[in-house]
Amino acid sequence: MFSLETKSKLDKLISHLLVILMALMVINVTWQVTSRYIFKDPSSFTDELSRYMMIWVGMLGAAYVAGKNEHLAIDILLTNLKEKAQDKLMILISVCILVFAIVVMVIGGSNLVYITFILGQKSATLQIPLAYVYGIIPFSGLLVTYYQVVFIIQLFHSIQTAE
Repeated sequence: MFSLETKSKLDKLISHLLVILMALMVINVTWQVTSRYIFKDPSSFTDELSRYMMIWVGMLGAAYVAGKNEHLAIDILLTNLKEKAQDKLMILISVCILVFAIVVMVIGGSNLVYITFILGQKSATLQIPLAYVYGIIPFSGLLVTYYQVVFIIQLFHSIQTAE
């Protein structure tokens, strides 16, 4: 379950989904501009749809980058440590990211989805339940959690083989 092969397949799936979402967003925004300036009759749903697609791209993209371990970082301390100490620091950082993903994204995001669903909130133009839009938050949190667990396991193996 936590193998590199599974992680690689998940990376590929998320990257393809991100490409599709970005392509659809470009088409959506292009239609918005075309309908507004060429046809002089702006489409009513495209602004809202592009906003929701941007939320999905941002959250999935954050999970994807976390899985590649290419997120924004200040590595001054890390570069000055020896390899074993670097691995230990990376485990600490990964545990912090893991706790954040579980508490804020999975638990907090699930509460947001639940409350939004119970209240029956719908988007203004598209009339879709906002719980569907916000559902990407706990989903991305689960992805980040998975990626951090895989990374922590890799670091533990790295430390054990170095000893």
